[in-house]
Amino acid sequence: MRIFSPLYARAMAWSRHPRAPWFLGGLSFAESSFFPIPPDVMLAPMSLANPRRAWWFALLTTLASVAGGLFGYLIGYFAFDAIEPWLRESRYWGAYAQAVAWFEAWGFWAIFVAGFSPIPYKVFTIAAGVASMALLPFTLASLIGRGARFFLVAGLMAWGGAKMEAVLHRYVDRLGWATVALVLVGVAVYRA
Repeated sequence: MRIFSPLYARAMAWSRHPRAPWFLGGLSFAESSFFPIPPDVMLAPMSLANPRRAWWFALLTTLASVAGGLFGYLIGYFAFDAIEPWLRESRYWGAYAQAVAWFEAWGFWAIFVAGFSPIPYKVFTIAAGVASMALLPFTLASLIGRGARFFLVAGLMAWGGAKMEAVLHRYVDRLGWATVALVLVGVAVYRA
């Protein structure tokens, strides 16, 4: 069944939209403080669709993400009591507890790793605010971690260019179903 091909084609069309950079910046900001979808889902197709602007897209994503991280920091610093009941009931509570433990052990490096990895960065930004982490190290770790991640994604997509786009288009359905299968296996293992 070919359901991923039309979605891929639509994502590529959206990535060429004149306002796509605005959407990318907004998504990057929101993901760093409260939204669950990572900006890579827009950054990758935008960099594929327009490889000459990939570095600009990576910079935009990085700066908007760090600004969103600072907003998450402020949420943790000023409003944690208001969001704590919701956070305790959400699937993010375990990640939040882990973030707090990481801060106690590694500080700066916890933000750096969270910024680069697929770990929910928003949880670490809020935890940094709760822990009153010094703002300069928080910002530097965010810039380095998020920048490294987004420039890597954009660079790989720009490097692959039209050839990679053609290969992805050819195999997107197989990759999509493989991803679904991996998620189902992961859920089954997690629940066991």
